Formats: sequence, structure tokens, C-alpha cells
Amino acid sequence: MNHNTQPEIITENDPSSGKKYLLPFILVVSLFFLWGMAHNLDSILIPHLKKACNLNNQQSTLIDTSVFFAYFIMAIPAGIILKKWGYKATMIAGLLAFAFGAFLFVPAANNLSYATFLIALFIIGCGLTMLETSANPYAAILGDPAKSTSRLNLAASFNGLAAMVAPVIGGLFILSGKSHTEDELAAMTESGRNSYFLEEAASVKTPYITLGVILLVIAVIFYFIHLPEIKTKSVDGEAKGSFFGALRHKHLRWAVVAQFFYVGAQVCVTSFFIRMAQQGGGFDEKTAASYLAIYGFLFTAGRFAGTALLQFIASNKLLAIYAVISVLLCLVAILGQGSYVVYALGAIGFFMSIMFPTIFALGIEGIGEDTKPGSSWLIMSIVGGAILPFSMGTMIDQYGDNIQIGYSIPLVCFIIVLYFALRGYKVAHK
Repeated sequence: MNHNTQPEIITENDPSSGKKYLLPFILVVSLFFLWGMAHNLDSILIPHLKKACNLNNQQSTLIDTSVFFAYFIMAIPAGIILKKWGYKATMIAGLLAFAFGAFLFVPAANNLSYATFLIALFIIGCGLTMLETSANPYAAILGDPAKSTSRLNLAASFNGLAAMVAPVIGGLFILSGKSHTEDELAAMTESGRNSYFLEEAASVKTPYITLGVILLVIAVIFYFIHLPEIKTKSVDGEAKGSFFGALRHKHLRWAVVAQFFYVGAQVCVTSFFIRMAQQGGGFDEKTAASYLAIYGFLFTAGRFAGTALLQFIASNKLLAIYAVISVLLCLVAILGQGSYVVYALGAIGFFMSIMFPTIFALGIEGIGEDTKPGSSWLIMSIVGGAILPFSMGTMIDQYGDNIQIGYSIPLVCFIIVLYFALRGYKVAHK
């Protein structure tokens, strides 16, 4: 396979002009921020709805399962939609589905229905799938092919920015700071208990209504703004853009595996961060949320630092270095004691920050017209975020609510990412 491919702007006369890509790139970057908000608010929702709906650890991880299972279900339809409708229409459809799911939080809270919350989150996940299936490859191929990894990391830096903003918003507007033990709940009257649960659930309404309105406004802006449609042509003309045919690229297959475990690791780390800060660090709920915001800051800083380092270090080498450090930090989180366990988790945020966009860019490198279906496979692999946190929650419950032992799951995930960075990423040449 000849892996030299060139992006072709089929609606513009001069595809070499970077200035024409600036506004489209800025608009796409806004999408990275928005789906970052959705995912990082889930880290607040898990401990919050665990209280409001009186759940165990395993049940609370169904929040992640609902969102990330949607990626698995919607990845193929999103790929078909992208192929038929193009990038712009797919992004708008994703924004509208995202908004609809956000508005469903109102009846879910009013009825204190965990099932309705999960349905809302599944619909949000469907919208996010369409956004990521279209926006990730669009950012990667919108310009000079040699800079695709750096460009995708730059766009993803704003996804990281949301990791810092979402815990602040969640800490201020969603988390109450109140919590009751099982004995205290049992001592309450039934009406008092229900009142407490409803009050906790109601705090999600304003943030999600606001998010839904913002999404609708951005969808309208996308509708009226011209975005150049991009077609990727294979120089040797072999690639036909088929969904299963895309898997003939060995490095794409390994990227799908690596992405499955990376996303699972990231969701595991963030989903149990607040519980870990409470159990391992001895912090209260509000303080734990502030540490989650610091984690988000480090994640964001890691994205920007990674974008800069990629100018000097090959992307697979930087990915390997960061994976090794993440494995060591997981060991600290599992075996350590006291607040520095939480500091280790914060540091993991910095070092795993470049993993998703780097795996994505390495996975679609040189696959020509298979870029769109290849992107669908990489988005489908996000189902790791549905499966692995559920496994982690199950493990934690089985070990007597021991959060630390659960972090052995992300440790294994980072070892698999390390293998991809060392060997799996290599493009096979004919």
C-alpha cells in the first residue's frame, strides 16, 4: 500500500491555502470543547446520581455505559451518515441529538428516574458519536498532511480545556456537598428521604438546559457558515473506502484496540476520581471536585505541551514515554496512601492527555479513502469507556468498596497503549 495521500478540497479552488481553513478549524475546535464538557460532567454525575438515586458503584457506572455504548451502536450509522451527508451535515445532526439529550435531564430529574437519565445520556452519546466521527478526521486532514497529528492534538487541547471547566461548573451548580450514610437515610422519614433525593437530582437541570441552548445556537451557526468538504484521495487508487475493507490496514486494527483500552482507562480514572479523593485522600465532596478541576487543568496542560513536543519528538515515541509514566503513576495510586495518591491521578491526566488524538492520527495515517470508515472503527472502539469502568465498579464492590484496587484496570490499559506505541502503530508498506 502506498501510504502517501493528499487531502483534496473539492469545493475550493486553492486547497493549499491555510487561511481558508482557519474559520472551519475554529468552529470544529468548539465541538471538541463541547463534547469534552459532556464527558467531564459525567465525572460529576457519577458520584452525584449515586447519591440522588441511591446506587452502588456498579450501578453508578451505567452512566458511562450509556454514553459509551452509544458510541458502539452509532459508530457504523455515523460513518454511513458522514459518507452520505458529508462533514457539515453530520456535525449539525450531532449537535441536535446532543441538545435533545441534554433537555431530557429535566423530566429525568423531576421524576427522579435513573432510567430516564440513562436514556438521556445514551442520546447524548449518539450525538457525540456523530460529532467525533466527523470532527476528528476533519481536524486531522484540514491542511498540511505532515502536521495532522499536531493539528489534531491542538484541537483536542480544547477538549482538555473542558476537563478543567466542567468540574468547576459541576462543583458549583451540581454537587451539594451534602451526603448521608445508609444509617442516616434509614433514620429519615420516607417523605424526608424523597425530598433529599429530589433536591439532589434537581441541581442538574440548570446546567443541562444551558448546555442544550448553547448547542442549538452553535448548530444554527454551523448551518449558515460555509465549511469546505474534504475528500481524501489515495495516490495509488487502491482504497475504496469500505467499512470492513478499512481493517486490512494492520496499524488501524491495532489503533482500534489501543483506543478501546485508552478510552476505558481515561473514563476509569475520571469516573472514580472524586470517590478516590474522598477515600484515599480524605477530602470532602466539594474539595474532591476542586481536585478534579486541577486534574482537568493538568490534562489540558498536557495537551498543549504535547502539541509543542510533537514538533520535536515522533508521535509514537512520545506516546510510548507517556504510557510508561502512566503505568508507574497507576502503581502509586494502587499501592500508595494519603493525598499523594490523588496527586498521582492528577499527573496521569497530564500524561494520558495526548493519547486519544495521537492514537487516532497514527491509526488513520496513509489509509486514503478508508479514512472515513477507519474513523468509524476508531470511534466505535470508544465502547471501551462503557465496558471497562463497569468492570472497575464491579471489582471495587467485590473488594469491599476499595477504590484503589480498581485502578489496576487502567494500569493494564496503559500497558496495551505502550505496545501500540512501540510496534502496533507501524504502517505496512507494499
